[in-house]
Amino acid sequence: MENIQISAALKKKLFTSSGELQLQVSFSISGGEMISLFGPSGTGKTTILRMLAGLTDPDDGFISVNGETWYDSESGYCLSARRRPVGLMFQDYALFPNMTVRENLKYAQSSGDEKHIDELMQLFGLKTLANRKPGLLSGGQQQRVALARALARKPGLLLLDEPLSAVDPSMRANLQDEILSIHKKYGITTILVSHDLPEVIKLTSRVLVLKNGKISKEGNPFEVFSGSRISGKVQLLAEVLKIEKEDIIHILTLLAGNNLIRVAISDQDKQGYKVGDKVMIVSKAFNPVITKVVD
Repeated sequence: MENIQISAALKKKLFTSSGELQLQVSFSISGGEMISLFGPSGTGKTTILRMLAGLTDPDDGFISVNGETWYDSESGYCLSARRRPVGLMFQDYALFPNMTVRENLKYAQSSGDEKHIDELMQLFGLKTLANRKPGLLSGGQQQRVALARALARKPGLLLLDEPLSAVDPSMRANLQDEILSIHKKYGITTILVSHDLPEVIKLTSRVLVLKNGKISKEGNPFEVFSGSRISGKVQLLAEVLKIEKEDIIHILTLLAGNNLIRVAISDQDKQGYKVGDKVMIVSKAFNPVITKVVD
């Protein structure tokens, strides 16, 4: 799998539920990097993936990969989707219902590399499901098949569009670990679209935050969302469930994953929080620090 670098400047007029939106973004991605696109629905995240994959043409701009032009509006050149070494995993999996698991993976290949398919089947625990069709698989199993199929053509660029949005929290955590393992094993340049903050922080080293069709923030996910450069031994993303007054202090009840955490804060600090806020808990030895997450 070739390690690829991307440089792109893209414009595309979008028609969303909120009206017309002009998507205009420029970015570069290093070879082997895993980044995320984050932001509300209708800001163009999926459209960016589709333009990189060659499934949607930009209105203007360019896409350059390892110095090779994939798209250039000025010259009118556009490399066809089938010639781009891209693996794309859709939110709805897009598995072929009339094909078995193995046939779905084989269809994604042009080379007929049975050894690579066997490796992926083993890697994702699909060997016993090889002859089943997608309708007989659980949601988690279907997602494993979809991810394996995205890797079957040995892509240099892996595009993941909300890949884990339809599974329960425990399955989501397992599949996140698998994505990290795959990225470590193959080192594929990867772009993840996700609305899940813990997922973005766990999986990616850099986030591009989209707002109103433009990149409003960019950088390390923790620094971008916490608005600070606080460092610590342990960092947990949590949600404020309850704020209670107790004598001269307030107690925040926080949900971090499946764990409830109670933290004392001053009356002055309490003013910055409300139920439902996302916060970052940073443990610095014996002095935990809580900072509000901003998106």
